[in-house]
Amino acid sequence: MSIFLAELIGTALLIILGDGVVANCLLNKSKGQNGGWIVITFGWAMAVFVGVFAVGAYSGAHLNSAVTIAMAAAGNITWDQVPMYIGAQMLGAFLGACGVYAAYKQHFDITPDADAKLGIFCTAPAIRSTIPNLVTEIIGTFVLIFGVFYIAKGDVGLGAVDALPVALLVLAIGLSLGGPTGYAINPARDLGPRIAHAILPIKGKRDSDWGYAWIPVVGPIIGALLATALHLALK
Repeated sequence: MSIFLAELIGTALLIILGDGVVANCLLNKSKGQNGGWIVITFGWAMAVFVGVFAVGAYSGAHLNSAVTIAMAAAGNITWDQVPMYIGAQMLGAFLGACGVYAAYKQHFDITPDADAKLGIFCTAPAIRSTIPNLVTEIIGTFVLIFGVFYIAKGDVGLGAVDALPVALLVLAIGLSLGGPTGYAINPARDLGPRIAHAILPIKGKRDSDWGYAWIPVVGPIIGALLATALHLALK
């Protein structure tokens, strides 16, 4: 399997299961409605587990543009590979979000809350304030990337054996740091599904909150670069 296809499939699985658990908890008449934050954070952790386990042997299972940028900055992959990784992640995230919409279409149709519908696809802050929101995403992604370097032990990314440790790391981030912004910690995870929200014919949807959209892209990139710098300094 090519790196591009592996990253596409892995990221699509990540988003189908990750955005899927949010849909299950938020949409009307879903059997998981009102499942709460613990269900969402655990579901996202399991989404990471499945994605990494499925494609780790083929691409290093970045499934996250911040991870890709960190691996390039650390010299574990070449910079000319970065567009391929990120392109596959964005497309996979978009397709995964479309899959969630297809699975839950009837529930989208009967849910009047447009903010909840948007929240299935992408993150939004609990308290909207640019600098604090950006700092939260930087810190969350810093913790993720710093942990990934030691879980992956300096390789090009994650293998199947790393699936459970990185899933537990994402679970910890969600439980501890997810409250302020919804812990995007991944530009592809947020931007790809946000584009899907903008394009899909979702009944009663609102705008896709493009004014906020740069924060879950820029914040994770900054956090990834800071974590990489510390990792290299400690080597």
